[in-house]
Amino acid sequence: MVKNAHKAPLSWDDLRFFLELVRAGSLMAAAARLSVEHSTVARRISGLEAALGLRLFDRLPRGWQPTSNATRLIARAEAVEREILALGRSASSIDELKGEVRISAPPVLLALLVAPGLARLGVTHPGIVPIMIGARRASDLDRAEADIALRLGPVSGLDLIVRKLGNVPYGLYGRQDQIERPAAERVYIGFDDSMPDLPQAVWLEEYVRKAGARIGVRSNDMATLLESARAGNGIAMLPCFAATEQPELTELPCNAPFEARPLHLVMHPDVRRAPRVRLVADRVAEHVRRQLDQNR
Repeated sequence: MVKNAHKAPLSWDDLRFFLELVRAGSLMAAAARLSVEHSTVARRISGLEAALGLRLFDRLPRGWQPTSNATRLIARAEAVEREILALGRSASSIDELKGEVRISAPPVLLALLVAPGLARLGVTHPGIVPIMIGARRASDLDRAEADIALRLGPVSGLDLIVRKLGNVPYGLYGRQDQIERPAAERVYIGFDDSMPDLPQAVWLEEYVRKAGARIGVRSNDMATLLESARAGNGIAMLPCFAATEQPELTELPCNAPFEARPLHLVMHPDVRRAPRVRLVADRVAEHVRRQLDQNR
């Protein structure tokens, strides 16, 4: 037990650092997730231990290990976290048409579909400030990582508000000289090993194998795949809304094309009540639906 005759007041921020350290598994990883120095995490944990009068972590050479005291407190700390986040969401719903709106989406969707749809927002509603977050993983809306998220594929989360915006078709695109090569001599631009279960990656690997061709370049970034195809590095699997805007690219006909992926706009029900969030969501949804309709 941590001995402290005069316990410090309990701080939510210290609890937040405690939960991140438990979830991250190491001091350095928690510091990275919190965007602070590892010494700050250590200081916050020591402050929480002083406030509770308990030792929460054993400082071992291989890392900080939660004690049995910490294990008993995790569920209660998570309950406090849920209440704090719910309070924030409720407060954000009491607003006028002003304030920040955080929008999360895969980077290429954000750049080519979301950003153009908000082009006039600064003129019609200058008090609203969109914050666009390019994210390859799904943002945690319960933890307020975003107010609005665009997600490809099925959406999980029973309490989320989900709008289907349409389907995103994909195709194989390259420069004309790449397309005109014999099938077995074509070079393809593939996805790297960080996304082995990505449906597009699985489909492309099988397609290239059956064609007897090869993959010459790989990347985990759609913008890099697009630019590589434009540069003539090979044929890439790209969303049609991105590729059809590039005059250098030609689509390779395919008898059994990759099935279009559904695109959803997702919000937490508490956040949806905020007028500024509803307005931005409506603008984004309208523009994205229009663009996807043009690429069907």
